[in-house]
Amino acid sequence: MLKLLMVGAGGIGSYYAARLLESGHRVVLTARGAHLDALVSNGLKVHYGGRELIHRPEAFSHQQLVARFHPDDFDVIVIALKSTATESVVDELGAWLRQGRVPVLSLQNGVDNEPLLAEAIGAERIIGGLAVRIGGHIVRPGVVEAEGVAEIVMGEWPAARKPGSARSLLLEKLAAAFDGSGIPTTLSDNVRYELWRKLVINNGVNPLSALTGLDTRSLTHRPEFSRIVYGMMAETVEASRADDVNLTKEDLHEMFELISSFNAIKTSMLIDREKGRPLELDSIAGAVLKRCANLGIDAPYTSTIATLLKQQAS
Repeated sequence: MLKLLMVGAGGIGSYYAARLLESGHRVVLTARGAHLDALVSNGLKVHYGGRELIHRPEAFSHQQLVARFHPDDFDVIVIALKSTATESVVDELGAWLRQGRVPVLSLQNGVDNEPLLAEAIGAERIIGGLAVRIGGHIVRPGVVEAEGVAEIVMGEWPAARKPGSARSLLLEKLAAAFDGSGIPTTLSDNVRYELWRKLVINNGVNPLSALTGLDTRSLTHRPEFSRIVYGMMAETVEASRADDVNLTKEDLHEMFELISSFNAIKTSMLIDREKGRPLELDSIAGAVLKRCANLGIDAPYTSTIATLLKQQAS
């Protein structure tokens, strides 16, 4: 049995926590506000695939967490917050995290979360990761809806070390636990490559969906929008060169075909826009624009959509 801390009991974190709890692992959650109150009073309910996963996990605020636990009370700490919250969680929990040696797994959008965490607590403790083909959101305090295959890809940060190391053995243990809990999990020797491939999809559809209110299928199957999606994805492929990841046209075509095959789903950024929450625009489109600027190349599709979205949302 594993003992995990899930920092961020939103749609994604709550779904994974529920599956792990169902398999007998101990999972402690962090949340805030009415959602935290509901978790403490009534427990967690997750609607997924026609099922209801109902649990009574331990749930705390960050302040309560720091007062009650030592970081090394856990086998792994999972960060499932929006990327807009990474800096604030480092501010709130950085000193506490530095008291221990427990590995930290990021399951967040974007390519800048692992570097931020590595700077705060050391790269040797960071596990890069991404949640793939999952949608999830809080429908009301204590209740979450999730959909999709809900895979996890993870690997040593920034790249795999020698086989048989303590970190690689932990990753194998985590993958087995996740797989055994109904969470399809893949270990990657090059997780930065996987993170960038996901960013190709995220930048292709997230900002444009938030701007237009359209789902992924509408964006990829209507020619007037699919050209924009493809253009933003191509700019992301170019931007990857700034991090020496060097995605190719084959990656571009594969990611475009993948998102085009999805069912009609609302992106996380569209849901955030509808609910009046902060958008992950800087960590998605902003990450692309910053790197294109460093490379001295233009990114007109991403720049235009990001500018229009910022103007519309202001």
